[in-house]
Amino acid sequence: MPRNFDEANGQHLEISDAELTALEAEIPILAGLRSFAEEAANMPWFAKLGRPLDREVRALARSYLDGLGFPDAEPARLRDWTEAADAALSLDIDPAHWEAEEGLRASLASDALEILSEDALNIAMTHVSALLGEQIGIAVRNAADFWEVDDEELLNAAAGAALQAAHGAALTLIVDADDDHPLRRKFALFTRGRWPIGIAGLTLNIF
Repeated sequence: MPRNFDEANGQHLEISDAELTALEAEIPILAGLRSFAEEAANMPWFAKLGRPLDREVRALARSYLDGLGFPDAEPARLRDWTEAADAALSLDIDPAHWEAEEGLRASLASDALEILSEDALNIAMTHVSALLGEQIGIAVRNAADFWEVDDEELLNAAAGAALQAAHGAALTLIVDADDDHPLRRKFALFTRGRWPIGIAGLTLNIF
């Protein structure tokens, strides 16, 4: 049976073959998440806010809406930060899509814990945050400077939404979800420079 050395107590700790096998299985997954976060850090976060929705963005939005369970909703462009702020406020009034996303996230997290230990999952999510958090923050600030916006609460909401989307995408990678999983599609919208704020009525508001 493999043994490990505990420096604090000066003792050898026994690691079962099953535990060692589990650790070995986690390493490729954690390495893949590191690569995912490093690649995502170089994406054009918030670089295309307010622009017309091109064909690719509309296709991603359509896939996201269908997968989330809102086939009758349609994507709509927000033109400026004022419209974005209004759309963000509406989320408190119409949270149905948020609840649907939370259900997906909870399911992914549960499935991920069948693959990774809780400690490994926490490390993975923390690492994603560490690699992406600063870059996302810088991107939001750059966009705000360009638009001459200084609403700290709104900027923090944008950055938080982007990081949450990255966490959701990371979970889909751990469980090897389909490419068209709604949380992957939402993340893809962010990495194309947009901010998919949320669904109000039958409209997916995209800044």
